[in-house]
Formats: sequence, structure tokens, C-alpha cells
Amino acid sequence: MPNIGSTYHRLRVWSLAALAAPLALSASPATASTLVISGAGEGHGVGMSQDGALGYAQHGYSFQEILTHYYGGTALGRAPAGSYVRVLVGSKVERMPLERYVRGVVAAEMPSSWPLAALEAQAVASRTYAVTAHAGGSRFDVYSDTRSQVYRGVAAETAQTNAAVAATAGLIVTYGGAPATTYFFASSGGMTENVENVFLGAAPEPWLRAVADPYDAGPAFRWQLSMSFATAAARLSGLVRGKFRGIEVLRRGVSPRIVSAEVLGSAGATPVSGPELEARLGLADSWAYFGVKHGASVIAEPDLSGQPPSSASPASPSSVRAAAPRSAPARRHRRVTVTGPQGGTPAPARPLSTLAGGSEAG
Repeated sequence: MPNIGSTYHRLRVWSLAALAAPLALSASPATASTLVISGAGEGHGVGMSQDGALGYAQHGYSFQEILTHYYGGTALGRAPAGSYVRVLVGSKVERMPLERYVRGVVAAEMPSSWPLAALEAQAVASRTYAVTAHAGGSRFDVYSDTRSQVYRGVAAETAQTNAAVAATAGLIVTYGGAPATTYFFASSGGMTENVENVFLGAAPEPWLRAVADPYDAGPAFRWQLSMSFATAAARLSGLVRGKFRGIEVLRRGVSPRIVSAEVLGSAGATPVSGPELEARLGLADSWAYFGVKHGASVIAEPDLSGQPPSSASPASPSSVRAAAPRSAPARRHRRVTVTGPQGGTPAPARPLSTLAGGSEAG
């Protein structure tokens, strides 16, 4: 399994607070150009949106309905009795029963105050992710940090999250009878994305297709940031030919996250992928639109994708049933993180036969 980010506690250098605050210009106001970026979502956008799962739970949906929405065409199966997970904690590999591992993950991935259905969906997604991961090859299966999904052990457990794990004990997401890799992330901005449009080089997967996400209303649903051209050029170091002129988007996915673009310079253009732009510029997501501010006016950057910002908000799907919303739970402060590979093709699932027979090891 490639290295991955993780959780609703995303370890990004640039926080949402930083996104909201314009960066200082390095040139005089009379001559400086500012890159203005408007975006949506937080994370890679593949699989289950945690803010969206919260919204579905608040609207009366069950964990089964939540999982079916985000992982289309899947069913629920069971991990073999006695399944275990090998977790790299610091420099030590701990071998532990699957259910014990999931109890230590769910509260680290989602606020325990959220509705039970959302926590149950997270429990099943985290359990399934664990049985499909082999980040350390023959040595271990998952990291205990944001490279896989965050595991905090007994210290993370709460009565509510443990109840969600117990209520879904042993359940995993399957497609065609095999465990289905269950990527998840923080906020979709209103639509998820096809796996091949985000994890470039990955094969399309029928359960990891873009779906509308009408109940995602988290703090990262829409965002904007500004930075000087000098700052943008520094962050795009190695991609700027000559003097930085701006960014031209070439292709977007369904959501519409950026698939490919060009960094424009006075000496030519350099191709760049959406995920690399996101990482280089410190964006919350690759769902982003660019403009250049000169004085009081903002001029949109070239965008050849055919998806202008006005068309970026998907319509609610007809399959969404009406339900009276429940009052939102109090949120604890959290840094937002994501789960999913940084690049390349996701590795195949571990055979279920290799999961059984585990025992607790320190």
C-alpha cells in the first residue's frame, strides 16, 4: 500500500486558518500581483467524506446507507474470526486483534460526539481499510499515523466510539465478494471524485466513483486564499520557467478537482498534476480555481477544462430521501487529515486467509 495521509485530524503544514488569511505580499502594492485561489473540500476526495457522513447521519440515514452511497455497488461481508493487524507504532511493530485496533482508530478519526450512524460507518471503513492495507510489506500492515489511519490505542477510546465498533463487529465493505479498499477523507465540497482522477496511475475502481454529496457542510466546504506571486513562485520552485506568470488548468475530474495543469512562466509552461499543485501551494484540496488580482480587480486564470466555477456545485441526487435534520453535535477543535495514497496504483488487498489467527503482541 502506498504511503497515505489520514483522518479527520489532517497533519498539513497549512491549516484552514492559514487558508483564510492572505499572505503578506513581497512587492510594493503598486506593482505586486496576487494569486487568488477559490476552492472546495478538504482532502483527496476519493471514497467517503467524513463531513458528508455526518450530514447523512443527521438526516436519518443508517451506516449501511452511508457506506452504500460512497462505495457504490458494494455489500457488507465479514472479516475472518481472529483477524489481526500489524501496526507500526514508533519503531515497534505491534500485532493486535482487528477489533482492538479499530477501537483505537475510530475516535482518532472522527469526533466521538457525532451521531452513531456516522461513527458506525467510520468503524466499518476503518476496519476494511485495515484488512486491505500492507504499507510495510511483510513487516507490518499499517502505520499508526497519517500515512495510514491514525491509531491512538486505548487512550483514544470512548463509550460512544466503542459502541459503534461493537455494533459493527467484524463487518467490512466488499465488492464482488472481496474486501474493497475504503479510502476516506474530511470534506468533499459537494462531490467526491473518481479514484483515477486523483491517485494518478491508479486503475478505475467501480466502487470509487464520483458521487454527489449534498449533506457535506463542514468548515472546509468552501474556502479561499491569496498569496503573492513571489510566494507562489517559491512554492512552485523547479516548475517555474523564467518569471512566474500564473496557472492554467487543462483538465478536471468530475467533481471538478484538477487533474492536470500548467505552471506558466515567462520562458515557457511546465505541466503539473492537480495533486502536486495542491501539495506545493498548501491547498486544502485540488478542487481549486485561480485568479490574478491587480489592484481591486480579479481576472480569472486560463482554464481549458470547460468547467467554470459557476458549474462547480453539483445538484443533489434524486436518490436522496427527505428527512428532518437532527441538531448538529458540538465539534471539538480538530486538524483535518485524509486517507488515501499520495500517488501510484493502490496495492491489492491482503488475502483474508492471512488475517486470521492473530494474537495480542506487545
